[in-house]
This record gives sequence, structure tokens and C-alpha cells, in this order.
Amino acid sequence: MASLTLGAPISEIFNVKYSKALQFRHGKGFVKECFPKKKAVMNVSIEDVGGGSQVSSIPAMKTEATKKLSAWQSVPKEHWTGELAVEGEIPTWLNGTYLRNGPGLFHIGKYTCQHLFDGYATVIRLHFDNGRLIASHRQVESNAYKAAKEKGRPYYREFSEVLSDSNFLSQIGELAGLLTGTSLTLTDNSNAGVFRLNDGRVLCITETVAGVVEIDPDTLETIGKFEFSDGLGGLVHAAHPIVTDNEMITLMPDLFKPGYRVLKMAPGSNKRDVIGRVDCKGGPAPGWVHSFPVTDNYVVVPEMPLRYCTSNLLKAEFTQHYKFEWLPESKGYMHIMCKRSGKVVASVEVPLYITFHYINAYEDRDEDGRLSVVVDCCEHNADTTILHILELQSLRKYIGQDVLPNARVGRFRVPLDGSPKGTLESAVDPDEHGRGMDMCSINPAYRGKKYRYLYSCGAQRPCNFPNTLTKIDLEKKTATNWHDDGAVPSEPFFVQRPGAIAEDDGVLISLISEKDGGGYALVLDATTFSEVARTRLPYGLPYGLHGCWIPKK
Repeated sequence: MASLTLGAPISEIFNVKYSKALQFRHGKGFVKECFPKKKAVMNVSIEDVGGGSQVSSIPAMKTEATKKLSAWQSVPKEHWTGELAVEGEIPTWLNGTYLRNGPGLFHIGKYTCQHLFDGYATVIRLHFDNGRLIASHRQVESNAYKAAKEKGRPYYREFSEVLSDSNFLSQIGELAGLLTGTSLTLTDNSNAGVFRLNDGRVLCITETVAGVVEIDPDTLETIGKFEFSDGLGGLVHAAHPIVTDNEMITLMPDLFKPGYRVLKMAPGSNKRDVIGRVDCKGGPAPGWVHSFPVTDNYVVVPEMPLRYCTSNLLKAEFTQHYKFEWLPESKGYMHIMCKRSGKVVASVEVPLYITFHYINAYEDRDEDGRLSVVVDCCEHNADTTILHILELQSLRKYIGQDVLPNARVGRFRVPLDGSPKGTLESAVDPDEHGRGMDMCSINPAYRGKKYRYLYSCGAQRPCNFPNTLTKIDLEKKTATNWHDDGAVPSEPFFVQRPGAIAEDDGVLISLISEKDGGGYALVLDATTFSEVARTRLPYGLPYGLHGCWIPKK
């Protein structure tokens, strides 16, 4: 495991709720009496400006919130739309809509969310039209969001938020809900991503099966909960389904008969069909699956030693690893399933790993003709510290300090010849990208195929969060980095130029949160990695997670 260089004592980085986690890692004496009590955080009011109102120009807001790095502050309005002035030149071929989803509201009344992943979903829309850019954003009106607004605090179980009025009888009811897939308290706050089905429906998603919400891609209004019609139940699924022209593929962990179901859904349908099932090889529960990759012929089913924990889901208290538990003794595995037959063709042990996001996977033969599957991911050196670094108090307090855990482009090689073990190594020297790595995208035409370029958020240290945009050349094993001092960029999303032949012929779109509370949308030339245009927003927007591109009809 790579060492963690800290610009402040590690005891100051985490909130008191995680003292048990630090005791586990560093001993009781290390954390005794070193955690300050939580301080009240300024309430940011919500203002609904109404649907469709056009704003041609809004001066930058000079509220107290916008004097801080906007990435970790609540969005100051529930809804806004307007045309933005362009600095530079947006390519005229870039016509369509970029949608980005992520946690955008962290303050509810006088209550402040604890973790980045607890924030309520905000969808941002950037509509490109022949060199013009019209922007808007709106809250996703999930049941969790509406209940929190009504009650003045979270009412559902979010990533780190738990119900405080739990007792024995309520836990029995919750257990029944978990067993039947009908839990009424797991969140539907769909803040993890947004994607377009090939039938045109646009869905926001989180890791709970209940947390799939359909929105209008033009107005961003919430249409309603997306209901599956198959009766498969389930509580959790991958937050990053794979959508192709022919189907949507997803993974559904089975918490009670440890394993995973691989599911597919046809265009125009709400019915998921089972491709196959993978049984876990280690541990009492399946490993956390936030995302997964596919190749032309296979689905890669990862089994991390960071595993779901049903008892943690039931507890009305903070736990060391939230709804998971870290069980390195249970080992890590990679399973390979045939897309067509559902047959598991390989289940191999791999070195311990932690990842949120897989980048790509493809089939490859070595010099002797032996077939394997190469799986690339943003790998955090098997260090669960990354979960706690994303606590909002830490993100706000340790700006500019070198507390970001090391990460790399982790490359697994999974043999398909019956060998019992696979390998994991760095695909490129982590120093090329500052030992920070997450939020990757590639040219989607290369998904499941051998590829050369990936685009991500890297690090220019010292930093407490990824603060660069990075283009990595996997053949030359080099990185090109873009950086704006004090700013935090979001996922660089690749859009291919129509008619392009070269893999990196296109642009990258990213939303940038500035240190003084401002923000702007950025367009980079993906080939040269140079800026071609930016459009300043009326105020900085919170850090977002993942997006999708909807081409102009």
C-alpha cells in the first residue's frame, strides 16, 4: 500500500463520527480528545425562479457562500436557466446537450449533510447550438429530497446519514424490508449519474434500485420514479449501467445469498431479464459494486473486499465504513461472464483493491496466444481512507493541503485459460498524473475494445481533492495535465467529432468550481488538450459526478 503524505495530522482530517475508524487504523490513544465538536454551518436558502425563465445576464453573486470554493457549497438556486457569453470559440459541430448530475444541495434548513454523497441531486444542462451555449440547472425531486425539505433534515438513509429514531421493532421492520426488497427508508436520492436510454428516456440514478428517476432532458423537470416491471426486487444495483444501442446491462448484488445477478433491459421496456448469476468466492456478502466494465463478449463482475454489510444498513449510528465493511481476509476477485450464454468463464483471485470507477475493459492475447481480459480502473491502492476524505467537513477545511490518498490507473489482467490468479499493476507511472486519479472517460466508440487514451481528474499537489484535468496516453505512458490554481474541475466528458477517425478527435466538456465561489464551463480540444472555449456561470456550481451527451436530433 502506498504511503499517505499528510499536510495536517490525520486526527484533524476526519469528523468525530469516524473516531472508531481511526482507532481501528491508528489506536485509541491517537484519536482521544482530538476531535472538535461539529460547528454550525451557514444555511443557504433555496429560491425557485420558476420553469423556463430566461436570464440573459446575472452578475456574480457576492454572498458569503460564493466567497468559498463553490465545489462544496450548496447550489444557491433551485432552478436557473440562461444563455452564457462565450470566451473563445465553441466548435460549430458541437450540437447537442450535455447533462451532468451530482450532489448539489448540502444544507436543509439548519441541517448540514455530512458526506459528499449525501447531497441532494442537482442536474446541470449545457445546450450547445451552433457556437452558442444555454445553461440551466434544477433539483431532482425525489421522495428523499421532498421529505427533507418538508422535515428540515434527511428523512431517508443516505450514504452516511442514518435514521435516529430506530428501535428494535423498527429494525425488525427494516430487516423484513431488506429481505423482500421493499425497504421504505433507503434513499431514492438519485445523485450518482444521469444517462439516456436508447429509446430516448433520460434517467437519474443512485445505487438503490428505488433511486431511478426519470427527468425531462429539455426542462430538467422531474417526470417521476422509474418503476421496473419484472418483479426481480433487489435493494441495490450498480450506479453505472452500460447502455448500448441494443440494451442496458447492470449488476444487482444479492445481499442474502452472496453473489451478483447480471441483468439486461431492452429499449422501450421496463423489464429486466437475467443474463446469469455469479456466486461470491469470498466473504459473507458481495463486494461493493459502484460500476463495472464490459468487453465485446463478456461482462466483468468485480468482487471487492470492501463488502456490503446488512447490519450496518440497519444501525441507527455511524459505522466505520458506512454501509460496508473492509474484509481483506476475504480477498478480491474478478469474474468474467459470457454476455450471450450467461456462463461464468473465469473466477480468479486478484490483489486487494479499492475502486469506485472502472475505465474500460477489452479482450487481449499475449505472445503465446493465451486469451485474457484487461480491466482498467481508478484504483486507490486498497486504501479505504478515500471514503472518509470525501466527508464535507474535510473537503472544506483542508483545501490546498496534501491529504489526498494516492491513486493510479490500476490494470488487471484476468486469464481465461483456467489459471486461478490474475494480476494488478499500474498502467502508467502515477507520478505522471500527480498520484491522483478518478472520474475517467474515454471515447465511447472504444468501450469494450483496446484503446489508447483516457481522460480523468488528476492531481497537482499539494491538494486534498483531484484538481487537474488529465489526458493519459496508455501507449506512450505519459500524461498531459490542465490546471487552474485553486479550482476543482469535474469529470472531463469526451464528445467525438462527427466523422472522426482518430481516437482523440473531439472535445472534452468539464464544469469548473473556482476558489472564490465562481465557476465556468470549459471546452478543451481533446487532441491538443488546449482550451478552445469557456463560458462563465452566474455563480459557481457544486462539484458534480457524472454526465451524458444527447446529440441534436
